[in-house]
Amino acid sequence: MTTTTATSTSDRIEEQVLLHAPRARVWRALTNPEELGAWFGVNLAGATIAPGAQVTGNITSPGYEHVVFQVLIEEMVPERRFAWRWHPHAIDPAVDYSAEPRTLVAFTLEDAPDGGTLLRVVESGFDALPAARRATAFLGNSGGWRAQLQKRLPAYLASA
Repeated sequence: MTTTTATSTSDRIEEQVLLHAPRARVWRALTNPEELGAWFGVNLAGATIAPGAQVTGNITSPGYEHVVFQVLIEEMVPERRFAWRWHPHAIDPAVDYSAEPRTLVAFTLEDAPDGGTLLRVVESGFDALPAARRATAFLGNSGGWRAQLQKRLPAYLASA
């Protein structure tokens, strides 16, 4: 059984999920480009995930194919912490988000008592976004993280 909990403030989204997979397996699903792309819904063919790397690909989820996934890998501590920066909820192709601050998405992995992995995701920095887009970005990503952690990642790990 996979469980999730969430807390948030206006500046940060916090989600966690208990995954019935060892930490090494969850780490691979987060940091291997093909695996990350498979569950996150993005084409990362040919991408390299490493500290300092810019990772770019097209979203593959229906209705969002026009969105470009673009992250800057901030930190990788094997099987413990993985972090990137991105422009949150940057889904309007007519808007140039490049001048906006990026939020920080940090994944932390811990062993769970049952042999699984407790995965925490914290996305912070929303208060620095332009006021006109802050609430929309926060709500969009709140729903997005819930879907990714409650459905997509557990389903991927169960089938892979």
